[in-house]
Amino acid sequence: MCCDSKRRFLLLYATQKGQAKAIAEEIWQQAGAHGLEADIHCISEMDKYNLETEKDPVVIVISTTGTGDPPDTARKFVKKIQDTTLPPDHFAHLQYGLLGLGDSEYMFFCNGGKTVDRRLQELGARHFYDTGLADDCVGLELVVDPWIDGLWLALKEALLLQKEKEGMNSVVDVVTSSPSPAPHVVPKLNLSSEVQNLKLEDEEAKSSNVLSQKVDDINLVAPARNTEPSLVNSVPPVSQSALNIPALPPAYIEVQFQGTHGENPHLSSLISEETTFEVPVTKAVQLTREDAIKTALLLELDISDTVFDYLPGDAFCVLCPNNAKEVEELLHILGLYEKGDDFVCVKVKQGTKKKGASRPPHIPERSTLKFILTWCLEIRAVPKKAFLRALVECTSDAGEKRRLQELCSRQGTSDYMRFIRGSNVCFLDLLHAFPSCKPSLNLLIEHLPKLQARSYSVSSSNLYQPGKLCFVFNIVELPACPARPISRKGVCTGWLAELVAPLLHPNKNGLGTKEQSFSTEKISIFPRPNNTFHLPADPAVPVIMVGPGTGISPFIGFLQHRQKLREQHTDWEFGETWLFFGCRHQDRDYLFKQLRCFLENGTLTHLKVCFSRDSSAAEVAAPKYVQDVIRLYAKEVARVLLEEKGYFYICGDKKHMADGVSDAVVDILSMEMEADRLEAMKILAMLREEKRYLQDVWS
Repeated sequence: MCCDSKRRFLLLYATQKGQAKAIAEEIWQQAGAHGLEADIHCISEMDKYNLETEKDPVVIVISTTGTGDPPDTARKFVKKIQDTTLPPDHFAHLQYGLLGLGDSEYMFFCNGGKTVDRRLQELGARHFYDTGLADDCVGLELVVDPWIDGLWLALKEALLLQKEKEGMNSVVDVVTSSPSPAPHVVPKLNLSSEVQNLKLEDEEAKSSNVLSQKVDDINLVAPARNTEPSLVNSVPPVSQSALNIPALPPAYIEVQFQGTHGENPHLSSLISEETTFEVPVTKAVQLTREDAIKTALLLELDISDTVFDYLPGDAFCVLCPNNAKEVEELLHILGLYEKGDDFVCVKVKQGTKKKGASRPPHIPERSTLKFILTWCLEIRAVPKKAFLRALVECTSDAGEKRRLQELCSRQGTSDYMRFIRGSNVCFLDLLHAFPSCKPSLNLLIEHLPKLQARSYSVSSSNLYQPGKLCFVFNIVELPACPARPISRKGVCTGWLAELVAPLLHPNKNGLGTKEQSFSTEKISIFPRPNNTFHLPADPAVPVIMVGPGTGISPFIGFLQHRQKLREQHTDWEFGETWLFFGCRHQDRDYLFKQLRCFLENGTLTHLKVCFSRDSSAAEVAAPKYVQDVIRLYAKEVARVLLEEKGYFYICGDKKHMADGVSDAVVDILSMEMEADRLEAMKILAMLREEKRYLQDVWS
């Protein structure tokens, strides 16, 4: 149905994992309460909208993926607007507001949104509303909620201005249809401090009853005597506040059970954008000692019967299932254990009020219930506020219902951040904490996100080991906490460890010697090529590699590749190679002691290692971390980067390592160039721009 042109605005979203879409749908849903109508589309559906002729205001919600790229759904759009032949007034008629989603743990924060925003500006488009940049590291809600609150006044003013330009004398009714809760200028929030300083003032709460359902009659249950707040317990002022909670999302999925006859779809059907390969695991090695703090495994895959190709530095994705015991536990709680092997048909609910409702693409039209919970839904996902709001309606105990309302309310934002997001509480944890909550299966399909494939760096070279692909990972351990009474392993790493256990611990025969164990286990993978994190095209260019812990993984592939090239091309010139590696204990988690082999055959020129937890009897303590070791070689690092135009690679943890390494490099550049720190930071930015300072990091 066509929107009323007097109150219409175009709403576009570009999503990778569904967050941007969910936020756009929230905007669409709230628009009606303000007398507005959103014409909502995925930004990839370019046949359904036309920015070249768009006269109404445009709202864009866009996420960021990878190391700062726009999401896959925005690739064609970005390519189109980056056409260098477009004139600078191409979008001079366009007025828009943009909300970018990102994670400040990564270097190019919100770069997907920034890229689109910058290019639209270059082509003459104008902001009718300040750009918002939401940080998933501290909670998207801290920016998203106030940004949406302020959007309505800005939209109304933009629509009024548009009508005035068209020569209309009548005042648009929508301008006075509802109160406006916030000014339309959204300041650039300092999120790290806003987490502590967030305050919800009474005026804001009173004015937002158009946006959300007001709850002031639930506080009839006597609050628990416990004075300490927790996931299930609240204290004043939240426990005594009237609450402003989100509007209830409309139901749009219908599930029909159809017996036990049929076949589940192939896993490859769950990945629409890539070709998947089912490959056997041929080798598994535990790289750490049993008493190491973290357990690191190396797995070898046989890709010889596939067309899977890769370069050292590339990544690939593993399709993994949810934990089988957790799936069974969930089926028990939902009262569906006996129907786990029944086939279900998933359809859009007839008469749903959700605009453009469709079956989620990651949910098969027909499969068993257990297949959906095992392979399709991320049951470990941290529940969003909209999901909590929907769970309220499925909760019978008045006290539990009130607490869920608090956690999804504006007034309960701090509790939500602390006890759900900060504690990494998942859906299953919530069902244990609120036992009277009995959601329906369709609610899970509507609100739980897609089970994402997990990405790993390649730790081998196809040139060195033809037909083989190796990768290294730590088994993720999630310790128990008040909100999660039992410890868990990572979804993918825990599954892989269990899968390869026969290779790691082969049976012993009567003589006490180990029998050879051959794995028949296969996993499904698909490529995730890295456009930049590769060795220089010219082997004479020197490289510096920094990879503590499992961050060393891609550099093993680099060194294998370089060794093979040296063997095949004895007349080539090869630049020097530096590797900085660190771990906790030399005797427990020095992952690749065979690095010495690369050093001895000349593939690796310099190997510098450090051990952060080993005690030293030396008068001068040895450096503990790779960033400390790098500072000891300041002149050499500066020479490689500045004089010899070398490459600098970092792989590993961003927050506790990569940022420290960047600081060390800035200090080195400042000292060796005799320049101030600001100038050194500009040099580092230039190195990034030239793709000579490259990172493959995670949070």
